[in-house]
Amino acid sequence: MENGFSPVRTPVASPAWTHSDWLGALRVRLSIGRNSYSVNPGLYRMGTPGDKSDVFVSANYKLSFDILRRNLAGINCWILVLDTSGINIWCAAGKGTFGSDELIRQVKESFLERVVSHRRIIVPQLGAPGISSHLVLRETGFRIKYGPVMAKDIRQYVKNGYKKDEQMYRVRFNLVDRLILTPVEMAGSLKRFLVMLVLFVLISGIGKGGYSPGNLVDQGLIAAFMLGAAWLTGAFITPVMLPWIPTRPFSAKGIIAGSVIMAAAWLLLPLDFPILAASGLAATGIAISSFLAMNFTGASTYASPSGVKKEMKQYIPVQLILAGAGIILFVVSNITEIR
Repeated sequence: MENGFSPVRTPVASPAWTHSDWLGALRVRLSIGRNSYSVNPGLYRMGTPGDKSDVFVSANYKLSFDILRRNLAGINCWILVLDTSGINIWCAAGKGTFGSDELIRQVKESFLERVVSHRRIIVPQLGAPGISSHLVLRETGFRIKYGPVMAKDIRQYVKNGYKKDEQMYRVRFNLVDRLILTPVEMAGSLKRFLVMLVLFVLISGIGKGGYSPGNLVDQGLIAAFMLGAAWLTGAFITPVMLPWIPTRPFSAKGIIAGSVIMAAAWLLLPLDFPILAASGLAATGIAISSFLAMNFTGASTYASPSGVKKEMKQYIPVQLILAGAGIILFVVSNITEIR
């Protein structure tokens, strides 16, 4: 027993990342195995913490945990990991898994009152929507302090006497942040896009005289080219260019970017390619670009849940009309051979 506090057996968290950690981070950035990338919830120790050391709260999504421990290098402290079902802090706070009940449960199950002499828990600011500080205080005796948005600011936050400057309140979403997130969106949408693309290529074989392998190859390749450009526009170009594309709704940004790219792709088509078929592919491509851009609202700091619902209600019908009209135009062009 030290200073009247009982030592509690806790696993050690190292600030150093192994090759496996780096590989895992890359894997989940590509949306591979994200749903199973987690650590065990509970109390961890960094370095040689004592009863006066700080307690930082994290989610059990491994990337969140890894980023936190890497930024706590050289700091003797405790990390209390909540069971968020492997979801990151921000999303888990919105879903309720990074919440007061789970925090209270982990405080009690880890016997935190026996580990530290102070009654202070530092919760990341992005987790604030899920935490009721007065409820945690009433049930555990621990006061909640909300730390900075970015884990890299924790060291300065502690030096400032647990006070945040203006920058520590800000959620950044700059070009680098968007570039980091786009692979997740691209990988997540790729499977569904490929299924749709295969169906579209198969439709390309429909002709006036029946099913034509020639059409399947010629028009199928062009369909793959235009729709592939649309997928790239919605999943990558629009998110990257987000601040510079006019209008506020992401769906509208996708329509604008998709229209520009489809127009550019049209210029590259063979001169004898049917205008009706090209129009159909362009309309479908714009719908794809708009839909994928709309999906990026879930990764963005620009949108609110109510705003996302409103946007979906407004633009999903537009996307369906564009896609439906595009498919009809493409099929009619093949069947009638109208050029």
